[in-house]
Amino acid sequence: MESDTLIRLLSSLTIFLAMAIWEITAPRRKFSVSRKERWFNNLGIVLIDTLALRVLLPTTAVGIAMTAGQADWGLFNSLHIPETVSIILAVVFLDLIIYLQHLMFHATPLLWRLHMMHHADLDLDLTTGLRFHPIEIIISMLIKMTVIAALGPPVVSVLIFEILLNGTAMFNHGNIRMPSALDRLLRLVVVTPDMHRVHHSVTIRETNSNFGFNLPWWDRLFGTYRDQPVADHETMRLGLSQFRNSRDLSMGRLLLLPFTGEPGSYSLKHIGGNPEKLRKKTHGPADPDHE
Repeated sequence: MESDTLIRLLSSLTIFLAMAIWEITAPRRKFSVSRKERWFNNLGIVLIDTLALRVLLPTTAVGIAMTAGQADWGLFNSLHIPETVSIILAVVFLDLIIYLQHLMFHATPLLWRLHMMHHADLDLDLTTGLRFHPIEIIISMLIKMTVIAALGPPVVSVLIFEILLNGTAMFNHGNIRMPSALDRLLRLVVVTPDMHRVHHSVTIRETNSNFGFNLPWWDRLFGTYRDQPVADHETMRLGLSQFRNSRDLSMGRLLLLPFTGEPGSYSLKHIGGNPEKLRKKTHGPADPDHE
């Protein structure tokens, strides 16, 4: 179990460094908030998340897979199919679960309050992909562990999935520029930064689209895919309409956001609505160029 932790740590650090260099050398957008300020808040939250998982959940997703294998739990342990096929199927199914979980965090008002921390970022870069409220991280891990115990997938498939999920979260939140032809090609197999950036638009019709983190197929299959934002990628507004002041998005305030923040009208039941209506009611008129 210690070896899987080391493998995931080294892979995460390698991807983080590669993405950071890519963002510096070929940025897609200009930041509205300094990188230093955002990274202090975002990486501080990542540290809190890591400590919370260590304290509250002493085992890992890979550890649950090992236990399931030893105890002969789960669907895959009752099927007699080649291990390679089991690994592929397990990775794909786990990714579907993450997609459905993401939908659930948008559709359920209580869970949306937790998920707001992730969406409140006024800019988007690799650290946004790691920034989630500690309670959301705990809930997400419990869901993942439950699914793994029920499936009994090969241990290596869970390790592969954990590395992919962490790596693609940094990649598809990255503030990186790539040729449009390469973006179209990559969208066949992975969620790209331009595809996921639409999901972080301040406009609710776009926030409630492109829920995939790793594989791009689920959005197309379930009708939540949006190819491009209405505005162009360089000028589209990111974040949530009710949180536009970076001073209100410090680490301490972000941790309190689920309990003190206005949830807005971003629930899936409001899909197609205009979140700026709520902003006008609570914070005065919106910027004239945002209507």
